[in-house]
Amino acid sequence: VQLQASGGGLVQAGESLRLSCAASGIIFSINTVGWYRQAPGKQRELVAVIRSAGSTNVADSVKGRFTISRDDAKNTVYLQMNSLKPEDTAVYYCNADHWEGGTRYNYWGQGTLVTVSS
Repeated sequence: VQLQASGGGLVQAGESLRLSCAASGIIFSINTVGWYRQAPGKQRELVAVIRSAGSTNVADSVKGRFTISRDDAKNTVYLQMNSLKPEDTAVYYCNADHWEGGTRYNYWGQGTLVTVSS
């Protein structure tokens, strides 16, 4: 199983980025997939989540600016980030989680760095 996160980079405040998380070995549509971020010196936090049925939630800190979506044909989950702020600077990770037969399966991607300059 591999989750490949990409799309990070250096942008100025107010600009946009789209992160991608491509999966191999699992099917995203049966998983709850989340984007998390970890800023230097801070704990990892949940940014957005999309469930197997397609419902989504985003953290209050990014509400109205970030959108999570899924392309089942590409087995990829996206995080569209608009109106970026310096406080969005962090390493962003994707995570896939599901239960099957009483066993939890949980996988992490390698992270992609987003840096927002003021």
